[in-house]
Amino acid sequence: MNKRIEKRHKRQVARARERVRLSEPDVRTPEQVKAAREASRPAGGRRNDPHAYYATPPNRNDAVPAADSAAKAEDLEP
Repeated sequence: MNKRIEKRHKRQVARARERVRLSEPDVRTPEQVKAAREASRPAGGRRNDPHAYYATPPNRNDAVPAADSAAKAEDLEP
């Protein structure tokens, strides 16, 4: 039984080696790589924009208190 399993494993490894594609090395210069990164960046820098086009849930620290919340807070103090 071990011989059968060994042969099967050998076939599986051989088939797997046939399917493997090695990636080619990146032969670009560092300047070309840097230029490609700059070109692929999104325009407009939305990440730093506080009013982005997508809706984000508000942070509790950034929330503006309601007008009557100060009066409520005073009522709660003993």
